Amino acid sequence: MDKKILITGASGFAGSHLAEYLIDNNKKNIFGTYYKDKGIENLEKVKNKINLFKVDLTNETETKDLIEKIKPDEIYHLAAFASAAGSFSTPGKIVINNISSQINLFEAIKNNNLKATRILIISSAEVYGDVSSKDLPIDENTKFNPTNPYAVSKLTQDFLGRQYFMADNLKVIIARPFNHIGPRQSPDFVVSSFAKKIVEIEKGKREPVLPVGNLEAKRDFTNVKDVVRAYQLLMERGKEGEAYNIGSGVSYKISDILNKLLSYSKVKVSIKQDKSLFRPIDNPNLICDYVKLKKLTGWEPKIKIDKTLKDTLDYWRNII
Repeated sequence: MDKKILITGASGFAGSHLAEYLIDNNKKNIFGTYYKDKGIENLEKVKNKINLFKVDLTNETETKDLIEKIKPDEIYHLAAFASAAGSFSTPGKIVINNISSQINLFEAIKNNNLKATRILIISSAEVYGDVSSKDLPIDENTKFNPTNPYAVSKLTQDFLGRQYFMADNLKVIIARPFNHIGPRQSPDFVVSSFAKKIVEIEKGKREPVLPVGNLEAKRDFTNVKDVVRAYQLLMERGKEGEAYNIGSGVSYKISDILNKLLSYSKVKVSIKQDKSLFRPIDNPNLICDYVKLKKLTGWEPKIKIDKTLKDTLDYWRNII
């Protein structure tokens, strides 16, 4: 019998790509949660092949009822508020949401005695925060130094995963993805924001001026399809209680990413710095060391940055 697979946050950016990847790889018994009706648009290709539940995971009863109903064999816990920049304006909302939803999920699994259920928790490279250049690239033993409320919430999720593994024998594996990008990402994130605005300029919906924040920060960008492939490999082979970085091993200045996007634009665009787009504190450079993941699974990123950026532009061209 096919394993019952639950994806929390299935209608989100990474969640929708993960659902497609699992279905493309002949996984049939898939369940997913969503929070807002609008997110269902992301699941257009697979919504008839996945059992969807509208659930607020911060609600203990709703979460308990969901787990009792499905009794999943595998859980990919992707549901979370995900904006590091946005977390400065609503810190309490983001921290409480991300922590309480995971506690409710773990308690429901524990109370249903689902000891064999494997759970992949999605932490974040943001937990490493402000890393000195001598500690680059970042491996799983790099000191944590979170610089925003979102990162603190993810570090707590990370530690909660380890704590429930040790205290309750839950089969928890922890993923720490670096920046992942591609079609369907919210324009709250830098690459998708640039792409959307460039397309709006192309279509005459915006003046040909692009407001930008800090272009000097460097980030390790990986295509979301490569990232969800890593998630599935970790679910299959990851060692319980362990954390694994996921990234490309290359970092790009935000200015270089912007210049690539502008080179694919159909119109001339000028740049204007907007101080309101700067974070109160920003990590100067994040580069992933994914040796641990590669040794375990053989995973390496396959999709080039240029294709990812072109695909993101084309996504916005198709919906604006």
